[in-house]
Amino acid sequence: MLIIGPPGSGKGTQAGRISERLGIVAISTGDIFRANVKQRTPLGIEAKTYLDSGDFVPDSVTNNMVRERLAEPDVAGGFLLDGYPRTSAQVEELDAILAAGSTGLDIVLQLTADHEELVRRLLSRAAEEGRTDDNEKVVRRRLDLYERETSAVVREYAARGILVAVDGLGAIDEVTDRVMAAMSRVVGGRG
Repeated sequence: MLIIGPPGSGKGTQAGRISERLGIVAISTGDIFRANVKQRTPLGIEAKTYLDSGDFVPDSVTNNMVRERLAEPDVAGGFLLDGYPRTSAQVEELDAILAAGSTGLDIVLQLTADHEELVRRLLSRAAEEGRTDDNEKVVRRRLDLYERETSAVVREYAARGILVAVDGLGAIDEVTDRVMAAMSRVVGGRG
């Protein structure tokens, strides 16, 4: 499964909760990028230049990272991708990666949230965590990029009939309850 939504919509929090409840591994491209940046790996150094300016890391870097991660044994029982795919080209690449492994997606969960609330959340997180990639200019750029580039991804998965949208605002437990209920309706409706 995938979880998508704008930066600050609670994807990471909800991915962790879904992963725990369903017993599947959560794979966050953002966490992998940040770990590489912190460790100053070649990927991290390259990724940092894009992250600091609010741009997406290029598909060539991201696709290879995801391909390698999905080949690891812990994803055999299921997985939840957080932060990928973000573009139509990445959707095509993910389709190829999954087809090579004779698997597919069951559901794409979209968390939605008000734009200004997302700016507030991200700036608050930046202050708490000291994140250099989250100043107001960069935050607004990332949100604009998300809307522009990811709208095609949302349309693609909606056309496939596997997209479910859930309001990402509210108390964490309330959002989790909405997510799990929406997922059970979609997956249960296929049974």
